[in-house]
Amino acid sequence: MSPTVPFVKACACGNDFLIIDGANAPADIADFTRRICDRNQGVGADGVEWLYPTTNADIEARLINNDGSCAEISGNGTRCVATYLCSEQPRELVTVLTGAGIKTCHLISYRGMEFEFEAAMGTPEVGKELALNVGSDQLCGIPVSMGNPHFVIFHDEFFTGWQAEAAAVQRNAAFPHGVNIEFVKIKGRGNIDVLFYERGVGETKSSGTGSCAAAVAAIVTHRAASPVRVDTPGGKQTVRWGDQVYLRGSAALICRGEFFRLK
Repeated sequence: MSPTVPFVKACACGNDFLIIDGANAPADIADFTRRICDRNQGVGADGVEWLYPTTNADIEARLINNDGSCAEISGNGTRCVATYLCSEQPRELVTVLTGAGIKTCHLISYRGMEFEFEAAMGTPEVGKELALNVGSDQLCGIPVSMGNPHFVIFHDEFFTGWQAEAAAVQRNAAFPHGVNIEFVKIKGRGNIDVLFYERGVGETKSSGTGSCAAAVAAIVTHRAASPVRVDTPGGKQTVRWGDQVYLRGSAALICRGEFFRLK
């Protein structure tokens, strides 16, 4: 029988991730990640959080998207890692070293395998409004970095085919290293709707850093005020902006198993 790789699957607001000990990482980690994340011939996930020991935090999490590309961080993925660690050993505070620095997750509550955290996501970097030529149209958006790049576009109403527009924006020369796209509709001073098209993944039901970026852009442009409830196709999260940005939401462990390497 082929060697197997143990995994745990977790989900946060519709974003699903596989959590795997980095000691089991093969030489071609990108190819393996693509195969295990395949939703037909693999386990299926938006990406893999590969875990490694570190002296700087409780754990180091290296995120590989389901297309095999590297990402600095996923807010929802980091919360899934915190959920996994809390399920293994009860604790009120989890520190996770990511490609965007150390993120601290405070446990708010838990029930069974579902945990709610508020995570300190750091200080955002907000750029000036940017106008892009996309096909025959010009789109305006707000660049926001949450340790990874985002471009936030406000719409009065969402529309059919928004995914194609988001993909076209991602290909724009203004983003040589790629970018995550958020389409945002304002529902009130403390409530927004958001759709996500992520670098290396495509359309997703939610995004933690994307929710933060969308809320920050709405606050900076005076369309909303902190705290902001972010409604997504995968569920709701809450973003508040004080000394830094804080993201509150839940995550749950779905299952555990073993994946046959096959190759």
